Amino acid sequence: MTSAAAALRAGTVTSTGLLEAAIAAADRGDPVYGAYLRRFDDAARESAARADAELAAGRDRGPLHGIPVGIKDLIATAEGPTTAQSRVHDRAWWAKRDATVVTRLEAAGAVLTGKTTTMEFACGLPEAADPFPMPRNPWRPEHWAGGSSSGAGIGVATGMFLAGIGSDTAGSVRMPAAFCGVSGLMPTYGRVPRTGCVPLAPSVDRIGALARSARDCAAVLEVLAGPDPADPECVSAPFRCPDFDGDLTGLRIGVVREGHFPEGCDPALDGVFSAALDVLTGLGARAREVVLPYRAELTTAVVAVVTSEALARHRGELSRRWHDYGRGFRGEVAHGAFVSGADYVQAQRVRRVAQEAVNRVFADVDVIVCPTATAGAPRVAELAGPGGVPDSGVLFRLLTTPYWNGLANPVLAVPMGFTADGLPLSMQLAGRRFAEAELVRVGEAYQRVTGWQLRTPPVAAEAAA
Repeated sequence: MTSAAAALRAGTVTSTGLLEAAIAAADRGDPVYGAYLRRFDDAARESAARADAELAAGRDRGPLHGIPVGIKDLIATAEGPTTAQSRVHDRAWWAKRDATVVTRLEAAGAVLTGKTTTMEFACGLPEAADPFPMPRNPWRPEHWAGGSSSGAGIGVATGMFLAGIGSDTAGSVRMPAAFCGVSGLMPTYGRVPRTGCVPLAPSVDRIGALARSARDCAAVLEVLAGPDPADPECVSAPFRCPDFDGDLTGLRIGVVREGHFPEGCDPALDGVFSAALDVLTGLGARAREVVLPYRAELTTAVVAVVTSEALARHRGELSRRWHDYGRGFRGEVAHGAFVSGADYVQAQRVRRVAQEAVNRVFADVDVIVCPTATAGAPRVAELAGPGGVPDSGVLFRLLTTPYWNGLANPVLAVPMGFTADGLPLSMQLAGRRFAEAELVRVGEAYQRVTGWQLRTPPVAAEAAA
């Protein structure tokens, strides 16, 4: 994306050219992969032409000016209704209005290409019987793309757009980034406003970016971050891209292995992760092993908080329209009925205690590193449990992401290699609160040497051919 921005300013490409290539990629690939719920081709062409005219006249709105960007279908756009990929969600919600982040993208000159697929209200798993596209992995279509920001991961990996805006409540930016072989940044809680984004669990939800590289994610965050009076949780903390020099001398890395290499993890994971660490230490970083405090307790607390807050929002509609909700969503949210008020309060206490403990870990390290998932993307067929009901247990056996959602810290996921079957594997970099600049500096240095983020899916190349 940042290279495309440079080419726009050099005059070697146009925004219209970038968009037409993205539209062609969507024409070829979207029927297979299911990245979009709705495309804005006509409006996007007008935006691209406007961006070209402004750049030609010397008006430069910044690094996203003229860049095609996809928007998760939880985030309101004036161009079309927000469905939250649900038969229940009111289509009049935020109709003909933009979410705050969309307003900021448009002010920065981004070209919005359409609304991308998600899970129902960003929860549960997809089902073939649902009246929505089935998101499939661009590396192997019989595998899942991850969620809930599924379409954002697919679209970036296949060239349907150069950046995607997603949300993350238990790994929903980092999981599709990991499974699709791209980069994903979940910012510090409160860094990016959520006004105009359909909530799932407000004390946990965050809006983030998916793009090819850490540098690209940083460019998107620079546009999205900043205070918003309409979001009481949003803080006054603008973000500026750091300088990149590739030198990590003196960086202190905390390496997490405990609990991240369970029995049944992919055989390639240990070697791929160790090789990634060797790259970081080769760039001057110093690594030492650390243990994530309260890992099991905090993960359990996140589940309790998310299901409770989601149930609080949907209790009335669930009682009236149970069968209109997807089985994946209602099965997950129903767990909230078994969480008492005392349980919820205790879960929030666990979050505070764990945050204090993690802050103490960060007194001795600058960045914490661990795998994003213990294996590559599961097969779509594996997502259905007994009776065909979606089985979220598959994800909890794979993911290491939910822990970080219980905290306020930012986390960057970057590709680090592949399984023997050719599915992407990913590494998480977690930092102190509001230390996104440190994360993207480390991620960019790693990607400058390895180039994993530049790999494109073979199936996408075959579709193009």
